[in-house]
Amino acid sequence: MKQLFFGLLLSLNFIGFAQNNTKDVLFTIDNKPYYTDEFARVYNKNLDLVKDESQKDLNQYLELFVGYKLKINKAYKLGLQDGTSYQNELKSYRTQLSKNYTSDSKVTKELIEEGYKRSLKEIKASHILLMVDENATPEDTLKAYNQILDLRKRAIAGEDFGKLATDYSQDPSAKENKGDLGYFSAFRMVYAFETAAYKTAKGNISNPVRTRFGYHLIKVEDVRDNRGEVSVAHIMILNPEAAADGKVEVDADKAKNTIQDIYKKLQQGEKFEDLAKQFSEDKSSSSKGGVLNRFGSGQLSSEEFETVAFSLTKENPISEPFKSQFGWHIVKFLDKFPVKTLEEMQPDLETKVSKDDRSRLIVASMTDKLRKKYTVKRDDKLFAVVSKLITKDFYEGKWEVPANLKDFNANLFTINKVKSLTGASFLTFVKSQQKSPNTLKPIAKLIDKLYQSYVDQELAQYYDDNLENEFPEFSAVMDEYRDGLLLFDLMEKEIWTKSKTDTLGLKSFYDKNLKNYNWKNRLDVTILSSTKLDVIKKAEKLLKQDKTADFIKEKLNLKDGIVNVMSKVGVFEEGNEVLPKNLKFETGISEIIKDGEYYFVTKVNITLPAGPKTLEECKGKVINDYQQYLEENWVKDLKNEFKVEVNQAVFEKVKKQLKP
Repeated sequence: MKQLFFGLLLSLNFIGFAQNNTKDVLFTIDNKPYYTDEFARVYNKNLDLVKDESQKDLNQYLELFVGYKLKINKAYKLGLQDGTSYQNELKSYRTQLSKNYTSDSKVTKELIEEGYKRSLKEIKASHILLMVDENATPEDTLKAYNQILDLRKRAIAGEDFGKLATDYSQDPSAKENKGDLGYFSAFRMVYAFETAAYKTAKGNISNPVRTRFGYHLIKVEDVRDNRGEVSVAHIMILNPEAAADGKVEVDADKAKNTIQDIYKKLQQGEKFEDLAKQFSEDKSSSSKGGVLNRFGSGQLSSEEFETVAFSLTKENPISEPFKSQFGWHIVKFLDKFPVKTLEEMQPDLETKVSKDDRSRLIVASMTDKLRKKYTVKRDDKLFAVVSKLITKDFYEGKWEVPANLKDFNANLFTINKVKSLTGASFLTFVKSQQKSPNTLKPIAKLIDKLYQSYVDQELAQYYDDNLENEFPEFSAVMDEYRDGLLLFDLMEKEIWTKSKTDTLGLKSFYDKNLKNYNWKNRLDVTILSSTKLDVIKKAEKLLKQDKTADFIKEKLNLKDGIVNVMSKVGVFEEGNEVLPKNLKFETGISEIIKDGEYYFVTKVNITLPAGPKTLEECKGKVINDYQQYLEENWVKDLKNEFKVEVNQAVFEKVKKQLKP
């Protein structure tokens, strides 16, 4: 109900603002002014949404607008703005809305487009990793860099890259796979690694690449078009060493013989799904007939499995038995899915960008803009005093803020000469950062880094807090949502709940307006229909034998699933489209009536004359009408409760501006 309410009330896409930017007082409520710019903006925005032409009349619209503002004033008078639920929902909405303003949309768009373009290709690469901490000393960083540079020279000179990876790479898997990463696409590797891989030509070795893990060399073995995704089912017999609980349950020959026997059964025509349920040792998929979640290149741990899966087609749907590092498989093709368009992938790409390393670029871009936008002035003397309090205990997580923070409550820095942050608040921030790994040394560099992080955090918060001042459209949407949320709570309290629970008032309203709740002439009928005349004749005969609709359908509808006759049973008003045309309002079995391609025969059980509906029969309609009645009278009461004064001269001016 709330979603429907706000769907009618709000629209984020403003259809139009006031044609004139002047801002005059249009009317006051208890001396509180309401301005022409808001009235014009809301009128223009809703102009194409209203169906009732009377609401396009400016005199009528002013009445509605004043009534709307009266209700908002009543909500504030009742203190609904202080409700916890209201505050939480308003805060949640603002957080969502502010995301459009607190991130760099241009950088985000560029990263999404870059990610999509890269996702169209798959890269097969190997790498060598020399680990080095992000905050390592310059000496350690240089040492690792020189080592990786030396390995690159050796690889370019002709030494085998796989052997160098086995001998020197600190990636634990290198001893087994010689640094081979298989095929991958965008968002599968950390961003810096991915970028280097996509910028390195096939057959070449990249320059040293720094990631949070250390330095890498990347050798690009192959580049191919993205194969999209494939959906398959499989039957799997585990390798003995992969059996449950580490126990060897079958020997290698038995596993191979078992998969060969299953393959023979498939060739004999037995169903893949049944064999998977009976024999597959992949417990996560066997109960589903071996069906796996659809996947793309690089998403599984077995390149052999992916290669076979993508080689299958509708014409050649089942593979021969093959072995992976996990066991023996037979794979059945189900479907292939090509790479989606940018528009189709947009929501997914936005999510991936926000969770990926590349999101740091968006934050960094926004941070840089805020640093240029706002002026930060620091008290260097206080900063020096505060800095001395932060010791090397910080690295071990043992540093504590001073017991008496009051001594540091002076302003450490100000933003735009408006927002002030104290030395005490900075020390508290530093304490909170001990939970994160911070190995930057010496301590002075770490303090400078923490200070800048704190300033950036407060710049972002200051910007967020001032969005209403920075962006008029943001302020307008928030005002509308704030008022709409209050109005919803007020209507629920004053109108909707009352209309449902005030049984005496509802009954009284129903009695006074009984003429509005009448039945037309009605028929209690059984209606049978068919496109075949011979069938409807049989149905007519059975109706005359007093057989039920269910009996007739069971008798005339064939066992092979063909439906010859349909039925409709119930009480219907005169004019209802369910009733066959020209049906006489009299009891008994009608003649066969043809309407279009259908033949009808009807049994009228009872005729019910026109008359008043009981309250229970029309309660929903009565409640709706009662709500409208309560609201109309409520607005009249509000006009007596609050003093409303309209500036007619200003209104006449507004009407001339808004007149088409």
